[in-house]
Amino acid sequence: MPQWVFDYVIRPGFGSFLRVVNRIRFRGLENIPARGGVILAANHQTYLDPFLLSIMLKRPTRYLAWNEAFSWKLTGKFMYLFGALPIQLEGGDRTATRRSLDWLARDGALVIFPEGGRGNPDGSLMRLKSGTARLALDAGVPILPVSLRGAHRLWNRTQKLPRPTTLEITYHPLMQVRCEAGEDERTAARRITDELAALIASGL
Repeated sequence: MPQWVFDYVIRPGFGSFLRVVNRIRFRGLENIPARGGVILAANHQTYLDPFLLSIMLKRPTRYLAWNEAFSWKLTGKFMYLFGALPIQLEGGDRTATRRSLDWLARDGALVIFPEGGRGNPDGSLMRLKSGTARLALDAGVPILPVSLRGAHRLWNRTQKLPRPTTLEITYHPLMQVRCEAGEDERTAARRITDELAALIASGL
């Protein structure tokens, strides 16, 4: 799908629909960088999360999504059209890493859900995987932590259909990631992941 269709038709239209059905409040919009490679890392409660957190983004954005979902007839086609990149959740996925690094090197914004799947039905945060931090270290880009509050009431993994609710989406200050003195990349990635989890949890 051409980027302008997503930016000026799909994203605003979907955002307007969600505002009619739900009450949505955005916080920390000033923290969204206008340019440069960046990883948006958020908690994951509903299939609508990629749309929810990108309503206010004014830049080309891609999403890492579970590779199995691309085999679903209708959903898979829409995911490709909307710029999602497939990733294998178990084990390393070199193709997804290479595509992500290429997108970030071209100053793109990349959305990742470090929980690795939809979270707990009560809205609490599951333990984050360290792949997001390692990708940020390899790409040399910052991480923008995002908290989706109330999304578990909208459409969690135990619900068959979505329902109206109140949502709050918080964009926290950018995290500049680097290895500290004496740290190897694995240690740094775990430290960064713990800091990221604390920031996301603070907005839930």
